[in-house]
Amino acid sequence: MPSLQVREMPTVLYNALRESAQREHRSITQQAVITLSRGMNITENSSLRRKTLLDTIKKNPIYPLGNELPDSV
Repeated sequence: MPSLQVREMPTVLYNALRESAQREHRSITQQAVITLSRGMNITENSSLRRKTLLDTIKKNPIYPLGNELPDSV
């Protein structure tokens, strides 16, 4: 995934981003990505993302289906 570093960001802008991230229980990086996406009218299809994630989980199960789990004792 590409990375972005922003230099000389105005303090007012950084503080607003930080406060927004705290309110939303996100990291500053996560909040920056979401804010940029919204500002550029780019939305990720959450149902497609969820389906892709579920397909990945089904293809790579932690324990093969149909087998019994080992005794935890």
